Amino acid sequence: MSDNKESYSRRDFIRTAGAAGLGSVLAPFGVLNAAHGTTSTAPPPGAMVVPTRPIGKTNVKVSILSLGGVLGMSDQLMFRQALKMGVTYWDTADSYGLGKNEKAIGKYFARFPDDRKKVFLVTKTATANPEKLTDKLNSSLQKMNTSYVDLYFIHHVGNVEKKLTTDVRAWAEKAKTEGKIKFFGFSAHKNMEANMLAAAGLGWIDGIMMSYNYRLMQKDEMKRAMDACVRAGIGLTAMKTQAAFSANFYASIGKESDDAVTMIEGFLSKGYTPEQAKLKVVWDNPHIASICSAMPNMTILQANVAAALNRENLSQGDKQRLGQYAQLTAPGYCAGCANICESAANHAVPISDIMRYLMYDRTYGKPALTAGYFRKIQPDVRRRIAHTDFSKAEQRCPQRMPIAQLMQEASERFA
Repeated sequence: MSDNKESYSRRDFIRTAGAAGLGSVLAPFGVLNAAHGTTSTAPPPGAMVVPTRPIGKTNVKVSILSLGGVLGMSDQLMFRQALKMGVTYWDTADSYGLGKNEKAIGKYFARFPDDRKKVFLVTKTATANPEKLTDKLNSSLQKMNTSYVDLYFIHHVGNVEKKLTTDVRAWAEKAKTEGKIKFFGFSAHKNMEANMLAAAGLGWIDGIMMSYNYRLMQKDEMKRAMDACVRAGIGLTAMKTQAAFSANFYASIGKESDDAVTMIEGFLSKGYTPEQAKLKVVWDNPHIASICSAMPNMTILQANVAAALNRENLSQGDKQRLGQYAQLTAPGYCAGCANICESAANHAVPISDIMRYLMYDRTYGKPALTAGYFRKIQPDVRRRIAHTDFSKAEQRCPQRMPIAQLMQEASERFA
């Protein structure tokens, strides 16, 4: 093979991998399970179950891998196999699958009621209104065939000071007294660091689920927020650990894509796909109690479990290469620092939310679902996109993202 041919093939490969999630083009479980000579849905004979870690100050240990809420009524085998593999932290929300995910969990518990006590069950709702919280929680309990949830989150919190009021605290304490929830917290997709610092100062938050990955962990602000939460005894669950892209930047990378191929080859030599390596680097932080991962099929479940069981750690060089890759590809990833870009655009448009919708579209491949998210934005706000000057937002963006271009793309694609 000529040098030109090899160079072209490598670039073509990395573009394909990026579009598919950087690693999903590989056969993930086959790499890890080849030594066992089996593709069975059950763990190999003698296999260990997923390890556990304490989650904050709760005195409870949870599996370091959490089953994300993408499963439906026909996926009962997935729940069963996850539990057999030790994936006992199950995450859902009242909005996932328009409520179908909670109902699927309820169907499972109806069939296997003894398994309820084996599961650390988490659900969420997007309201912070105490009266609505009661209705939402009761509805979730009914759908999931359970009398309690282990951890209840307010979903999509963008500003802790505005959302987690004294009324919400009183509601959470009452729900605990009634035995409907054991612990309380919130999830955050944007302004994570500011929200984590604010929560650490409240003194009554048990858990936080936040975007955290090989990109975000390098930020000094995230390190400070993490330390504050650890001191406050808040249990931390990482999501969005694959750091999927909001923008297509591969055309601008050129020859530097070879660095990413070298990184991939290094991971494969240790038995990891790139996706598994991204999980591993997050688990390297002992303060992350669990990683919440969407696992819609048995292959991904097995691959993630295999990564959790693989004892060969990433080297310092591996971590450095991930860090270099993060810098190289920064313009394609929204870090969720909405307070920076949105204030620069006079808060006319929810830039960070729209970036997340674009990521969902490119990663999940469900444009209709993504369009539904976009259309929930107020019509007058959506109309502002074409008339908003994003130049200052682009100048302040730490990731150097082409914000104006992406906002226009979203407006046209999801209108």
